[in-house]
Amino acid sequence: MNHLVSRGKVANLLPKLRAYSGLRLPAAKSDFAQTLGRMGSLEVKLAKKAHEVRSAQRLRYNVFYKEMSAIPAAATLLARRDVDAFDTICDHLNVVDHDWPRLVFGLTRPRVVGTYRLLRQEIAERHGGFYTQSEFDVGALMARHSKLRFLELGRSCVLPPYRNKRTVELLWHGISNYVAQHRLDVLIGCASLEGTNPGKLATQLSFLHHFARAPEQWRASALPSRYVEMNRIAKEALDAKTALRELPPLVKGYLRLGAYIGDGAVVDHQFGTTDVLIVMPMQNITARYRDRFVGGVEEQKIAA
Repeated sequence: MNHLVSRGKVANLLPKLRAYSGLRLPAAKSDFAQTLGRMGSLEVKLAKKAHEVRSAQRLRYNVFYKEMSAIPAAATLLARRDVDAFDTICDHLNVVDHDWPRLVFGLTRPRVVGTYRLLRQEIAERHGGFYTQSEFDVGALMARHSKLRFLELGRSCVLPPYRNKRTVELLWHGISNYVAQHRLDVLIGCASLEGTNPGKLATQLSFLHHFARAPEQWRASALPSRYVEMNRIAKEALDAKTALRELPPLVKGYLRLGAYIGDGAVVDHQFGTTDVLIVMPMQNITARYRDRFVGGVEEQKIAA
């Protein structure tokens, strides 16, 4: 979809764009080390400076709005960055490529090629809650596990040339070390299926409902006003192998790590997706994956 903005409207949008631009973004909320892992020319690190956050926002814009079917607001279109209010309270985990630098205001900086946005529970509670709570009711889930600490994962994306095992493992290495440093217990977040017609996603949604639905103690549901039924094909009529092949790689990765899927999906028309809730207790992660992702920053450990 093309979005045309007249010069008069541009002038009226400038104050909003300045407020929306993130030029005064604070440093990362984490007090721990910036670098969380390295593999060859790729490094996974927490954004500590405003320009690093802006680079992540620019990557998100290129993937969500240019490559995929998200619909930008006028301010987003002008900024050419995916920005929202949560960016100022989150940590931003970036994978950068030191062998593919970009020139910014005369300075050479490594290019951001992958990113995740991280929001710890204590910070979310001070600022009105998680982004996930705009789609799913996770309050009761957190109340049932009040002694555990939750981390929200979101806004994940990787540039097309870097969509490979190496980059994904490096991102997960960074997340795992972040979780260990902050002593976090449960990961939550929205994962997306491409498209806004649940009928066309019936195979994928039904597979997740029948084979990955969270047990009662870990279950949370889509908000009643946004609830979309996932049980669209009977279990005995479902071709599970076909459904598994159709699932996005990120969702399959979550399932391999031991994640559960919440009850009900949500259609996100702005981003052109149908979202499901991911709930991943860290205790579910098998020793195989824990040994693979958690540890120091040595290249051989990450690549093992």
